[in-house]
Amino acid sequence: MLQSLTVRNLALVEDITVSFETGLNIVTGETGAGKSILIGALDLLIGERADKSLVRSGAASCVVEGVFALRDPQGVDDILGELGLPGSEDGQLIIRRVVKAEGGGQAVVNDAPVTVQALKRIGTLLLDMHGPYDHQSLLHTDAQRDILDAFGHLEKSRHAYEETYATLRAIDQRIEELASSGGAHLAEQLDLLSYKVKELEDAKLSETEEQEVEAEHAVFGNAQRIVEQASMMSGALTEGEDAAADRIAIALRAAEDLARLLPEAAEWQSELEEAAARIRSVSESIASRMDRIEADPARLDWLDQRLTTYRTMKRKYGPTVADALAKLEEARGRLEDLQHRDARLASATAERDAALATVRKAGQQLHQARRKAADALCKAITKELQALGFAHGRFGVEVNATEPGPAGMDAIEFQFEPNVGEGMRPLRQIASSGEISRVMLATKAVLARHDRIPLLVFDEIDANIGGETGGAVGRKLKTVAEHHQIICITHLPQVAMYGGAHLAVRKQVTDGRTRTEVVTLDGEQRAEELARMLGGRELTRSTLTHAREMLAKAAQAS
Repeated sequence: MLQSLTVRNLALVEDITVSFETGLNIVTGETGAGKSILIGALDLLIGERADKSLVRSGAASCVVEGVFALRDPQGVDDILGELGLPGSEDGQLIIRRVVKAEGGGQAVVNDAPVTVQALKRIGTLLLDMHGPYDHQSLLHTDAQRDILDAFGHLEKSRHAYEETYATLRAIDQRIEELASSGGAHLAEQLDLLSYKVKELEDAKLSETEEQEVEAEHAVFGNAQRIVEQASMMSGALTEGEDAAADRIAIALRAAEDLARLLPEAAEWQSELEEAAARIRSVSESIASRMDRIEADPARLDWLDQRLTTYRTMKRKYGPTVADALAKLEEARGRLEDLQHRDARLASATAERDAALATVRKAGQQLHQARRKAADALCKAITKELQALGFAHGRFGVEVNATEPGPAGMDAIEFQFEPNVGEGMRPLRQIASSGEISRVMLATKAVLARHDRIPLLVFDEIDANIGGETGGAVGRKLKTVAEHHQIICITHLPQVAMYGGAHLAVRKQVTDGRTRTEVVTLDGEQRAEELARMLGGRELTRSTLTHAREMLAKAAQAS
């Protein structure tokens, strides 16, 4: 859910922070007060285009920041992981968008900069806009197919189909490669692959050896410095004047004499003997290692050659040894295919026939399940639409058989007939934003338990409706809000009365500047706002009484 929205220097807004509640959040205000600015701010958070004209006159930039609390952060965390960013902490996600007056800006998620495209991906999981805006997932046929599958609980059937289709595509790709490799260029391809395989095999690459060669080569490359420091150590320990071994020998002799006079000195003598032995051991190790550095110049030549081999192979087939080894396996397989091209092509073609039959069987099963789910979805959404003012409206789902594709063998199209005799039309062709919004509301009411998008934003949901239909819309919004957070901008008191939280957008002029503010209304303030919506600026006793009665009625409906 969206916990808070902070907006600074966006259009008429100077600096506001708006807190939202779970359930139904109603936003009201007079025409021109700036309600659409909230929609614009949310658009920026989900990666929509930023126009520098949005920046408030006289300001260097505008800032929008949204704080989200995610009940199920897995989807967002997966995207953040792909971007190399840490996941949300305890489900909290903070998105900030900055737009500069001179152009450009910045997008930030949890204090890490991201691209606008990343915001778009994250935004699809956070909120869904319903109104005259581009971010309307219900109008896209891919989203319609996903909705139908969710409603029909077809996830397992669809996944089974997708697995068979992926197998088919892999076989198709192999056939295409084999088919394109014939002709006059076959000999050239065989020669090139044979050369590549031999070169990589002769190189005898190993990630472990590469690390060992680099480490040993670094030792030889710093031999002079190593010998100097080792000699200094040997001198200080055993070889030099006043070496540690000599000083300990003096102390050891003294300890032997002292032990005859002081019994506990025997323990000191033992410890000194251990120290002397350790010093001799370290000195011997140093000498042995220095002998190997100085005694084998041929080893350095071999290391130079191996290092050159590794660098050459990584440059040609890398950038890492693992990549080069993967290229070797790929080339071996490709060479094997070409050497037995005709047999492999015949075998792959037979595999494709079997795979295609499996795909068609899975696709047909999914098609039948979708048709059955479509019938139930049509009835359920049509029932909701009739309660929302479309007394004779009908909702339809067209499921047409197609050739196999990535998500099935169906073309899905949601359709709507608002009035008898007009005929069904694709949902995306509906011109009235009010009709679109109510169809979406009806769909959300049916799919509330299936749709995972936590926040729904409705604008112009009350266009061209009123009276009892407005009340029906309000009640339906409240029902959907049991499973989603909703922000609804409305002009209808019959809708506003059902809000769990009520925000009023107001415009005022101070010091010659117009400013928009957002106020949270409670108690009598809500009654006064509903009375204004009922009768205009002049509040009367009757409109206030009516407003109070409406709020009481909405409370009883809880």
